[in-house]
Amino acid sequence: MTGFRERPVRPGDRLRPAVRNSGSLLVDNIGELVTNCFGAGEGGPLGIRRNAALLVEDGVVAWVGSARDTPAADRRIDAEGAAVLPGFVDSHAHLVFAGDRAVEFAARMAGEPYTGGGIRTTVGATRAAPDDELRATVQRLRTEAMRQGTTTIEIKSGYGLTVADEARSLRIAAEFSEDTTFLGAHVVPAEYADRPDDYVGMVCGPMLAAAAPYARWIDVFCERGAFDVDHARAILACGQAVGLGVRVHANQLGPGPGVQLGVELGAASVDHCTHLSDADVEALAAQRVDCMCAEGGHTATVATLLPGAEFSTRSPYPDARRLLDAGVTVALATDCNPGSSYTSSMPFCIALAVREMRMTPAEAVWAATAGGAAALRRTDVGRLTRGARADLMILDAPSHLHLAYRPGVPLIRQVLHDGVPQCRP
Repeated sequence: MTGFRERPVRPGDRLRPAVRNSGSLLVDNIGELVTNCFGAGEGGPLGIRRNAALLVEDGVVAWVGSARDTPAADRRIDAEGAAVLPGFVDSHAHLVFAGDRAVEFAARMAGEPYTGGGIRTTVGATRAAPDDELRATVQRLRTEAMRQGTTTIEIKSGYGLTVADEARSLRIAAEFSEDTTFLGAHVVPAEYADRPDDYVGMVCGPMLAAAAPYARWIDVFCERGAFDVDHARAILACGQAVGLGVRVHANQLGPGPGVQLGVELGAASVDHCTHLSDADVEALAAQRVDCMCAEGGHTATVATLLPGAEFSTRSPYPDARRLLDAGVTVALATDCNPGSSYTSSMPFCIALAVREMRMTPAEAVWAATAGGAAALRRTDVGRLTRGARADLMILDAPSHLHLAYRPGVPLIRQVLHDGVPQCRP
């Protein structure tokens, strides 16, 4: 991808739990193991293995095989015949903020349309909040997501919109995630309402310089009422020039140029994709990512769908079936934010995708795990094969199907992150 290169280690890179168990860990008596490696088990991209086991050493998967052939290990977790899946990869979340917008949500449920204008309300609260308050919010939501099976989460800035506030937002985000995204181009703040060119100049100059040391990605809300295509292209090009990867908020509120711009710039992901033309779908289909088992990184532009936003704004859902039938690589993410999608639940998004977006349960699970990893250009997460990170969940259910079949039910029995058991839900 143009402009996206390896960078020096920064705060938050390759975060690991403070305490790691030594020795090996065997997870066995797995009724259904989702590996997300095509050809590794039953047909289809989930690569399902029955009556399986896996061995974890030093935080990574060292062996996957039949429960009849389990190797010796220092410790053991009995899955008791349940399903085991890769941890969810939530590739789009806005966790650094203060306050909430429950009143705005109630107004939408009473019939007021969503325009995106409420972002400025959160900007004001976030600017006024001390670091410890912002940090506590990120910690709360990160823990909440982990308890629901999310082991990898991208965190954006975008509620500061000053040089200092964007930098501190990303500095805090980097304490909790290695995938942090500079979203200084979320909206034009009120003080620049009559001078959008000046604000874009600041984003491309001192704000980017202050934010880049804490970011892996750059993002722009390319939408009516936010940033037009010329401003978006200029901002993203500046981010690429300093080595940041590209992401784009695109085509959420109506048809627009965002998807085409993302493909043009080699974006890892274009997100929302609610209003797409045939040309948009064709451009994305030409960027298809195949199975994550392949060596090397991802080079295609993924369509990341955020059904929590449509649920919370009473807007039309994206047509995932249209994208999938065209061969587009699709990811699911929560869009967790205080205004338009205040959920950290990937299982909820899976259920919405199946019910409202015409995805099969298998497609939705793949999109919430391997699809999210593709959207972050990661090959170490979103799958359970040898060499992958030992990020996984054990369900209180015999199959991945239950994530959509039993919506709203807390089915995550246990989560392992880097092979370390986390707090039970």
